[in-house]
Parts: sequence; structure tokens; C-alpha cells
Amino acid sequence: MTKIRIAIQKSGRLNEDSLLILKNCGISIDNGKDQLKASSRNFPMEVFYLRNGDIPQYLRDGVVDIAIIGENVLIEKGHDIDIATKLGFSKCRVSLAVPKSVKYESVKDFEGKRIATSYPNTVQKYLDEKGVKADLHIINGSVEIAPNIGLADGICDIVSSGSTLFKNNLKEVEVMLKSEAVLAVSQKISEERKAILEKLQFRIKSVLQARQSKYVLLNAPNDNLDAILELLPGMRSPTVLPLAEKGWSSVHTVINKDKFWEVIDELKLAGAEGILVCPIEKMVL
Repeated sequence: MTKIRIAIQKSGRLNEDSLLILKNCGISIDNGKDQLKASSRNFPMEVFYLRNGDIPQYLRDGVVDIAIIGENVLIEKGHDIDIATKLGFSKCRVSLAVPKSVKYESVKDFEGKRIATSYPNTVQKYLDEKGVKADLHIINGSVEIAPNIGLADGICDIVSSGSTLFKNNLKEVEVMLKSEAVLAVSQKISEERKAILEKLQFRIKSVLQARQSKYVLLNAPNDNLDAILELLPGMRSPTVLPLAEKGWSSVHTVINKDKFWEVIDELKLAGAEGILVCPIEKMVL
């Protein structure tokens, strides 16, 4: 049976998030400790555990059909590789940073300076766009120590919370790009495997939509029902059911989590009571 071949990061947070979204898609992976290749028992899929920086070449060569990878890695090493879906997790920034003691005004301050980085292509493109010339020192691994040992005047690295920069007495001064995990696709994927990819994308879309939404149930006085319904979004429209107590209705709907608290506050002011909020596991639209 034809199986789609997916690459995910061998270790680290992206590995955990990748396995989680596959699990939420109902895909069970039979993998043992330190195993570099595994199969799914209930979906036509093989999983390859690879070094993050190697994944773009595996996609380019057609060794794997798809991959869950950071968008920043594709920008650095795989700009010719297509992105099928942005996945919304493992978000980070690719930024320039300098020691806290350095007075910083603009990217022009990097003129003639030394920058340590694992993202030379990304940095060079950014500096070229800004008309800045700097010396790049390519380091594979932790670059935050470079200014402290006199190897560089600043660094370029991925930033999530900023705690690593803080611990190394650095400050973020330029955000070059924002990144998140994406589902990337090899240009050499076969038609048979494209059909499997479509099924996977359908499942991923259902999971991602559920993550962005909350299921809300509330009691509404009928006198204020129209005003309450005007506040509520929904997949099509809210569901309204009469309660046993006369003059009251039960309202069911879905609210985007980004607008959740704002909508809840407005519902309370409009007279809604007994508001229950439930997570959604999947949303099939």
C-alpha cells in the first residue's frame, strides 16, 4: 500500500508539537526509543525523524513527501519548497540582538560589525535590503555566547520568549521575520500521495479550527434574546432552545478564542447567565 512519507524534527519542542497534531488527527505512530523511521498503524503514513536543518534537502530530493518544519528553516534553506498549510504552533521570531549595554538606534548600527548566526542567508538578505554591510560568523549551535567571548558584536537567532537573550545579557533590537510551524510539500510528490495529503490536510484543518474556538452554552432571558444573539458569532447561526422555565432560552454557539473574553463580557451585560465554556476537539465544516 502506498504511504505518504513525512519528516519531523528528531528532537525538541517541534518534535513534540508535530507528534501531538498527528495524534489529534487520529494518527497513531508506532515508534520506539531512538527509532529514526516509524509507521502509522491506522493511516497510510511513514514518519522520518530528521535533523531540522536536513529536512529541506530531503524534501527537495523527494526522499520524503511532506514535512512539519519551522517556516524560518524553509526561508533559510528551502525557499524553493512549497508550503501547504501554516500550523499555528512553535511560533518564534528571527531577530538581531546586541549586548544590553550597547546603545542601539537602527539597523545601520550593524555597519562594519560582526554578527554571529546560524541563519546567514536570512541575515544577508535583510542587511542587503537595508543597505548595511557586516561580517557574518556562521555558528551551528548556541550563538548567544558569541558577544560575551568577543567573537561578535551582535547575533541573529530565533527568539520565542526572549529568556535566553536575557540570560546572556542581550537585547532584541530587530525582528527580521516571524515564523511558525508549517506543512511543507516536496515538488516530487506523486499523485497517489497527493490524495493522501488531501486527507491529512482535511484532518489538520479540523484540528486547527477546533484549537481556535470555544463551544459556549448560556441561558438568556427571552426579553433580551435578540440583543444577545446579535453579539454571538457562530458556524452558521447560534442554536436556540426553550428552557423548562418560561421566559428563558438556552443558546449554543462557537466563539473564536481571540475574541472570547470580549464577547463574554458583552453577553453578561446583555443579561446572559449560566455561561458554560467547553473545549472543542474537532471542527468539521
